[in-house]
Amino acid sequence: MPQHISAARRSALAGLLTAASLALALTGCATYDVTAPADARAGATADGAKNADAKGEPGTGGGAVDCRKAKCVALTFDAGPSENTNRLLDILQENDAHATFFMLGKNHIAERPAEVKRIAAEGHELANHTWSHKILTDIEPDEAKRELARVQDEVKRITGKAPALMRPPQGRTDQEVSRVSKELGLAQVLWSVTAKDYQTTDPALITKRVLEQTKPDGIILLHDIYKGTVPAVPGILKELKKRGYAVVTVSQLLAPAKPEPGMVYRP
Repeated sequence: MPQHISAARRSALAGLLTAASLALALTGCATYDVTAPADARAGATADGAKNADAKGEPGTGGGAVDCRKAKCVALTFDAGPSENTNRLLDILQENDAHATFFMLGKNHIAERPAEVKRIAAEGHELANHTWSHKILTDIEPDEAKRELARVQDEVKRITGKAPALMRPPQGRTDQEVSRVSKELGLAQVLWSVTAKDYQTTDPALITKRVLEQTKPDGIILLHDIYKGTVPAVPGILKELKKRGYAVVTVSQLLAPAKPEPGMVYRP
């Protein structure tokens, strides 16, 4: 007897195949799970979340943006907070935009708890970028766990809530990093757009690079520690809005799916 598979279920199955193929492409063998935001959303819908609230949990971003319907892009900042972060938060507030902040511990969270509190208070998403930016695939799993756990503990101490997302330094992950991340309740987030703002202080060039690479369901990687980046943000936001994009946090991009610990999310 032939079986009839719903469109949602077909989409979810396609997502599973995409995740498997991405893992194979990255590693030569399926050693950890990778999925794209669209596939995560489709899978959640197929599992019965069709009418779920797409806003996400408190602390994952503001605004009722449903990226199943809207043309979304996630905006992320690595390696802060820094002396530039308050100005960046002013700009985001002025433009009614929210972002995900993958924060470093040493010399950043530890030195700027007020900025951490403000990021959370203004509806942005707090995320983990390790304590001291060690390459997690180059160190022992126990040390990698300490690098991540220390940020978890400090952010929870400051804000009352530990992050659900982490970004491995240089985007380098493997099976052991994924295992450690899962143990700590952390999903891994890579990116599709990079301005390489560590190479230039020119806001116009940073803006150009971002806009040239941005596509729907993308994840933009910037750093709020570099001199040219924050001045580029108003122009980036203005042009993205003109092009019809909703600028969201990573968790908003994934909703109604919730970040799965250990999973690698990559557009």
